[in-house]
Amino acid sequence: MSEISLSERLGRRLKSTGQVLATAESCTGGGVSAAITDIAGSSEWFDRAFITYSNNAKMEMLGVKAETLDSHGAVSEAVAREMVLGALANSQATMAVSISGIAGPGGGSETKPVGTVCFGWADNLGWEKIKTYHFKGDRSQIRQQAVETALKVLYEKLDDSAC
Repeated sequence: MSEISLSERLGRRLKSTGQVLATAESCTGGGVSAAITDIAGSSEWFDRAFITYSNNAKMEMLGVKAETLDSHGAVSEAVAREMVLGALANSQATMAVSISGIAGPGGGSETKPVGTVCFGWADNLGWEKIKTYHFKGDRSQIRQQAVETALKVLYEKLDDSAC
C-alpha cells in the first residue's frame, strides 16, 4: 500500500463518514499532514496540523503537562495520549493522530532506542488507541514508517466503523 494511495483511501473514508482529521506531530515533522494535503480536496476532511517538535510547543499548543514530560519523557505513550487529546480539544476535528519518537541517528537510549515511536489516535466519541512501535532503518525510513502507520491505523478504524 503506497502512502499516496493510502492517503487517498483515508480521505475518501473520512469524507464519506463525515469525519474531520487533525494531526499532532513531533518526529515526523509534518509528514502525516503533508501526505494528507497532497490529496486534492483534503480541506473537506482535514482541519489542521500541530507540528510540536519542542516540549514547549507540546505544552503551549496541545496542553501536554510539564509533569507528564518530566515523568515519562517526550517519547512516551503518556505524552502521545495528551498530544492526541490536545489536538482534538484545540481543533474542529472529530479524529486525531499524534506521533512522538526518536528517528535518529542520535537521541536513543537503552530503554528508548532509535526507532521508538509512540502514537495516539482518538476521536470525539471516546475511542482511543495508544501504542509504541519500534521501527528499523535510517532517519528517513523510520519517519516514513511512522507516517504510514499513522495513516493505516486511522484507515483501519474508519473501515471497521463502516462495517
